[in-house]
Amino acid sequence: MNNREKYEAVIGLEVHAQLKTASKLFCGCSTRFGDEPNANTCPVCLGLPGALPVLNRNAVLMAAKAALALGCQINPVSLFARKNYFYPDLPKGYQISQYDRPFAEHGVVQIDTAERDAHGRPLQWQQKTIRLTRLHLEEDAGKSIHDGSGGLSEGASYVDLNRAGTPLIEIVSEPDFRSSWQAYDYVQYLRQTLQYVDVCDGNMEQGDLRCDANVSVRLKGSDQLGTKVEIKNLNSFRFLQRALDYEIERQIAVLESGGQLSQETRLWNERENKTVSMRSKEYAHDYRYFPEPDLPPLVVHPEWVARLKAELPELPGARRRRFVRAYGLSFDDATTLTATRPLADYYEAVVKQGIQPQTAANWIISELTFLLKSAEQEITQCRIKPEELAALIKLIERGAISGKMGKTVLQQMFNTGQPAEQIIEAQGLKQVSDPDRLQPIIESVLAAHAREVEAFRAGKEQLFGFFVGQVMKATKGQANPQLVNELLRRLLHGDGE
Repeated sequence: MNNREKYEAVIGLEVHAQLKTASKLFCGCSTRFGDEPNANTCPVCLGLPGALPVLNRNAVLMAAKAALALGCQINPVSLFARKNYFYPDLPKGYQISQYDRPFAEHGVVQIDTAERDAHGRPLQWQQKTIRLTRLHLEEDAGKSIHDGSGGLSEGASYVDLNRAGTPLIEIVSEPDFRSSWQAYDYVQYLRQTLQYVDVCDGNMEQGDLRCDANVSVRLKGSDQLGTKVEIKNLNSFRFLQRALDYEIERQIAVLESGGQLSQETRLWNERENKTVSMRSKEYAHDYRYFPEPDLPPLVVHPEWVARLKAELPELPGARRRRFVRAYGLSFDDATTLTATRPLADYYEAVVKQGIQPQTAANWIISELTFLLKSAEQEITQCRIKPEELAALIKLIERGAISGKMGKTVLQQMFNTGQPAEQIIEAQGLKQVSDPDRLQPIIESVLAAHAREVEAFRAGKEQLFGFFVGQVMKATKGQANPQLVNELLRRLLHGDGE
């Protein structure tokens, strides 16, 4: 048994998700990304004396949707607290967060998860239950820029407070993960769910979703937890998975060598592919939490919560399972089609036009998704309406155009926004399915390739594909392939002469 097999990892995650409100959590400043540094600030988010916070009602609404989508119980009364620590990009010197009475608690989610092979391909999907300890509201800090990055003077440090006060929800899990891939799949699930209920954009590059991981290892079969190490500010799925794998291996190596682990906070160094020590780990009492005196208790009425719960959309896991059950799709196809709520809606709209579920899935996954990726577009930006894609598929099914020609038409529909029939009519692309029109063309092709015809009749039957290709070339791809095959076989065997 190797060292890794002797141990099991115990992992808990704290995910920070930015709520997609237009303004900050306690003031009216914009949350727009990419504005000039410090353009979106006011006395409240600058922490000026005498400025008082006012809670953003829309942030509470979005936090409630997120909590309900993740199976949490929303507390009737929750309290804001001041979390005191020094960061240069928090001008007040404390963060307004929640501590002993959070907004929501005791969530449960079911995720689909799988270990991966060396190429990152899923092995065996299975469901896993993950418990959520709490979900609370808090404000974000600003951003520090060091060492001249961003074109600034070398060696200088700058602070951009545009993010200071941006509304966040922090989602804290129980230590229910036993591998890096389980954590990876869980954060994917969170991102997708928050997007489905339209409360977070989930853009990790812009900081919409960030993750802190608490990792320890213990001998398999032991109930005792090992020394916990926190990895801060993981802002991509890939970094999360790699950082956890590295940290698990590092901790095992320390223990196997007879060393002791320290409770600390570490950062992921993406250039060196390793975690590095940042500071010794703080405990809750180090933050000196105390009630926020400028904000009253947040009171949530049960009737409001019940109404929000009734209005939740079908969530991605349930929708994926329904696609498998109702439409007969594979798990992988259903996963692809439910990746975003707009894509799942688009697929179902095509099916409702009378298209077979698997046919609709094939066209969307293989053809339309490729066009969208090439154009760097989302399905919401697509010019092809679901009913127009369905109309194109129906034209192919009734033989008006070939499947190959259909792909060309789809490309033009994507580029121009024109319906299929208009493109086909304007460019004369209708499939030729009249035997009286095709037979003379085929006879001409055979006459031009008499030597190949003789070889075919002498037993070289692989030449049949050559003849098909020549006929399709002569008709500019408009000949009905099935009819071409039938007529060619008859003429090559002398039945039509």
